Amino acid sequence: MKKDQNWNSPSKFNDEMKAVTTVAAPSELQKKQMGPLAALAASFGLPRLIITGFLLLMFIVAPFVGNDFWTQISNVINRFSWNAILVLAMVPMIHSGCGLNFGLPLGIISGLLGATLSIEFGFTGATSFLMAVLIATPISIVLGGGYGWLLNKIKGGEMMIATYVGFSSVSFMCMMWLLLPYHSPTMVWGFAGKGLRTTISLEGFYNEVLASFLQIRIGDNFKIPTGTLLFFALMAFLMWAFLHTKTGTAMTAVGSNPTFAKAAGVDVDKMRLLSVILSTWLGAVGILVYEQGFGFIQLYNAPFFMALPAVSAILIGGASVNKASIANVVIGTILFQGMVTMTPTVMNSIIHTDMSEVIRIIVSQGMILYALTRKTEGGGR
Repeated sequence: MKKDQNWNSPSKFNDEMKAVTTVAAPSELQKKQMGPLAALAASFGLPRLIITGFLLLMFIVAPFVGNDFWTQISNVINRFSWNAILVLAMVPMIHSGCGLNFGLPLGIISGLLGATLSIEFGFTGATSFLMAVLIATPISIVLGGGYGWLLNKIKGGEMMIATYVGFSSVSFMCMMWLLLPYHSPTMVWGFAGKGLRTTISLEGFYNEVLASFLQIRIGDNFKIPTGTLLFFALMAFLMWAFLHTKTGTAMTAVGSNPTFAKAAGVDVDKMRLLSVILSTWLGAVGILVYEQGFGFIQLYNAPFFMALPAVSAILIGGASVNKASIANVVIGTILFQGMVTMTPTVMNSIIHTDMSEVIRIIVSQGMILYALTRKTEGGGR
């Protein structure tokens, strides 16, 4: 069959995204013939080694330019705990062959609906977080089901269509946040008495409900959000366990070789649909965890570009378009969030000018650009 040469077609877009910089992994014999540093670079990846080295350099330089070392460590750990589940949401769709979930904003919107409805119904404290998760779950299942059905109809162009789904859903909700009949005085605009505010404080609701659980404090500047990290560990373990079940193995088989999986009696469309629903639900839970650490709910255009950092983090961690692991999630999130956190802070202190936002944008967008041009097939790097 003749390949589609139309650049505007979804299949052509997916083919080009998958073909970017595919690097063959060295064989075991080649690794044995390498020196220790070369072997480390081959197994961990030279680009990741460079990013890790630069991040360590930022930590070393920080105290010498007036930044408290333990504060910076605490900031990186906190940002990791906020974002890790959003990155974990990439794993199911990668395993099923649906590619990178650029439609993550759909899951985020499910979580935002759960959060706002929980407050609207009058729940407070830890109960409001639990209810937000419970309310977001059926919403994410319905939206994820529709999203998965759409992706099954356009196989080969998932990542392009996912981008459209994510952006269009955010734009649609920009109207709905104004039109939905919310009445809670903590959320609606003060003068009109209707329409949700752009930013909603979680004080008195589930602000730091996980972060404050078993929190470790050392002095004034160093704290570890133990509860949030344990919650991520639980989600990561459940994901690992699921991928080792019969259903999870079937899902991975569909992503690796859908023809073989179909011949073995696996319902390919069902596995893909399940992976999209699971990814959407993890996106909903992930944004709720992010909010409890951040302290605010942000609506309207806030979810627009939240998929790109998550996609970049898992790619930087060593994942490919059809292979991802929990280790990729952890490594990628630490590297990406560490760079985004440390670089603006240290550079500001060096040049003595408040350019943190400019530097943050340059670093984060540069990391995203790097990650998207390093996307590889399984077995590559």
